[in-house]
Amino acid sequence: MNTQDQDTKLRGPAVWALVLTGVASFMAALDNLVVTTALPAIRADLGGRLEDLEWTVNAYTLTFAVLLMFGAALGDRFGRRRLFIAGLAVFTGASAAAALSPGIDALIAARAVQGVGAAVMMPLTLTLLITAVPAARRGMALGIYGAVTGLAVASGPLIGGSLTEHISWQWIFWLNVPIGLALIPLARLRLAESTAPGSRLDLPGTLLISGGLFGIVYALVNANAEGWTSAPVLTGLTVGAALVGGFVHHGFKSANPMLPMRLFRNRGFLGINLAGLLMFLGMFGSIFLLSQFLQGVAGYSPTEAGLRMLPWTGMPMIVAPIAGILSDRIGGRPVVAAGLALQALGLGWFAVILSADVSYAAQLAPLIISGIGMGLYFAPASNALMSTVAPADQGKASGTNNAMREVGGALGVAVLASVFSAQGGYESPQAFTDGTVPALWIGAVAVALAAGLALLLPRKAKGPGAVVAEQAEQAEQAEPVLAPQPPVAPQKVPAVG
Repeated sequence: MNTQDQDTKLRGPAVWALVLTGVASFMAALDNLVVTTALPAIRADLGGRLEDLEWTVNAYTLTFAVLLMFGAALGDRFGRRRLFIAGLAVFTGASAAAALSPGIDALIAARAVQGVGAAVMMPLTLTLLITAVPAARRGMALGIYGAVTGLAVASGPLIGGSLTEHISWQWIFWLNVPIGLALIPLARLRLAESTAPGSRLDLPGTLLISGGLFGIVYALVNANAEGWTSAPVLTGLTVGAALVGGFVHHGFKSANPMLPMRLFRNRGFLGINLAGLLMFLGMFGSIFLLSQFLQGVAGYSPTEAGLRMLPWTGMPMIVAPIAGILSDRIGGRPVVAAGLALQALGLGWFAVILSADVSYAAQLAPLIISGIGMGLYFAPASNALMSTVAPADQGKASGTNNAMREVGGALGVAVLASVFSAQGGYESPQAFTDGTVPALWIGAVAVALAAGLALLLPRKAKGPGAVVAEQAEQAEQAEPVLAPQPPVAPQKVPAVG
């Protein structure tokens, strides 16, 4: 069978893998932001304090973050297709439970279970896709996969706002149910099963980091309501910090930890991961507040609020391809650092102009600048990350980076909402503005620190595409360029007879 026949044979499974994993990742990524524009409607319907709204977002992001690498390990050991389907089923069932929630506590619990399903499903989408797609086509497939995920981030506030306004907020969750039910049998029929022989589960590490992050986020969320010196808050901070410290120690000492701490000895790996955490801290926490500001203070409907967020959340769809070209030419470090600096500038600009009667025209420039910054960050950040580790560690590196970003998002909502509730509240438009402005300054400082950490990256990072191109070029040159051989002297053939 020649190469062309092989490509033809692989085309069907590769397309199915791209469609199924792309749709699944779209659903999981969409749920990160689709709730933000529905928060005022959820609060009006189910009641709840600011702390409850925070947990509506953080219950998903936190379980997603801390179980992400454990979910990947489960798939490696027990079968990636099997666990992908199991995670998809949990996510779909939890989405239905969220839509049927009779109260805010039930909604928070359903969101936590959604995060568990996404943590099992999401890391396996890439593994299943790479396994099904021929090496020569992986760059294109990964580009489409990344664009689909980016589309989910861009459209999250708009989809959430439209469903909330024109149907009900429950439909931001009902939307997942028919899609999930359709994907489950298709995944069983169209995806190939695979495992990673010899893989091990790090249950102690998972328990340490899960308990530690939950304790810290719980303390931050409840600090203003119960007091920073209250027993629950102090206990959460103390025990949470101790458990996170235990997780770090475990990562150094364990033979097979879920997160090998040796990776952080590379300053580029350390820099890009801390930058990702701080970037999501500032961005996610700001979107949490600004999406409510646009409705509760500026008076826009949920759909109008989602549309007005598009210059920020949608700009990466335009900027990301340009950022990829720039990073290939001048290296990822200046592009990532510039993107984070622009994101910080946009948040700071927002903090300067925000008032109870600010016009949308005044908000447009910081929205666009923030969106350009986000686009410049996302495209080269993944390539920069992969250039800091050996090929054998790339799976764990990718899982670590995704987990750090999700942790940053959970911390961002907790920290910025804590600042908001200390300085303002929901009592009036002016009170909401008074709380939002200092929170935005905290977000801007966090992203500015991320820009400084991005300078720890190598000057010139070779992304996966560059490496493949280089190998192809070397292979191409190896065939025609042969070392000249000395002429072979004719051998005398002995006469016969």
